[in-house]
Amino acid sequence: MMQTTHIFTVETRGPGLYMFTDPVSRWVAQSGIRTGLLTLLIRHTSASLVIQENADPDVRGDLQRFFERLVPEGDPIYRHTLEGPDDMPAHVRSALTQTQLSIPVIDGRPALGTWQGLYVFEHRRAPQARQVAGHLFGEG
Repeated sequence: MMQTTHIFTVETRGPGLYMFTDPVSRWVAQSGIRTGLLTLLIRHTSASLVIQENADPDVRGDLQRFFERLVPEGDPIYRHTLEGPDDMPAHVRSALTQTQLSIPVIDGRPALGTWQGLYVFEHRRAPQARQVAGHLFGEG
């Protein structure tokens, strides 16, 4: 059995979904692991990871607008406001989605479906450099 790790940096420019499928797929292919399990963990509490449609950008926009309606800024129930009005809603949105993904590796590639992509779902307004830790375990 083999294993390897890598830290991916995904630059964001405000709320939305940022695809990072290609760098992950290249890393998996270069690892020499043909069959195994890929785990990804975002190292932040105000952004999340999602597997989502990679063809129609309207899907990503609709998701963003849905979460803005579901968890609005400025709700008076929030006490954590020191980091700005978008911070606590970002934490809630992150809690409602995922911070970790597990993806099988088959034939040296993440076993994503045809229309699936890997995304950082940014929940803050300011640009960020998000780190995603990858762990790959398997055999060649």
